Amino acid sequence: MKASKELSENLQKVLVDLVELHIQCKQAHWNVVGKNFRDLHLQLDETIADARVFADETAERMRALEAVPDGRSATVAESTSLPPFPMGLVSTEDTVRLVVDMLDACVGTMRDVHDQVDEEDPASADILHGFILKLEQYAWMVNAENMAPTAKTGAAQARKAS
Repeated sequence: MKASKELSENLQKVLVDLVELHIQCKQAHWNVVGKNFRDLHLQLDETIADARVFADETAERMRALEAVPDGRSATVAESTSLPPFPMGLVSTEDTVRLVVDMLDACVGTMRDVHDQVDEEDPASADILHGFILKLEQYAWMVNAENMAPTAKTGAAQARKAS
């Protein structure tokens, strides 16, 4: 099967966002500071590793469909949908918010192109399904760092009493 121009363009959108996700999460990984630094630092390692694998899988799928992937830095910077990560040291709380925004943007691109990809190539859509599941899981896990508990437990009541 040879990809149409539309399928090639849609997979290219996914590819640039995955390349950017890898790069920006690495930037976050190097520059996160504050409470629970180590946990977030290690969580970012997992996200980075999967973003790299997902980008490679996308590019290789494109080649299997006779499309030409473009992961050059200028192309990625020019066409990514991910919001930029700031320069400098960033608190864990802000890093969580920024990383979740990046993950959401990346998944958003996949969801935006999914139906068109599925119409032409269900196999590529299946690949996107796996990526979406994992990236949404990462967004939940990273975001949990900033969430407040809602359960009323004996331990919480004991802390208030002391």
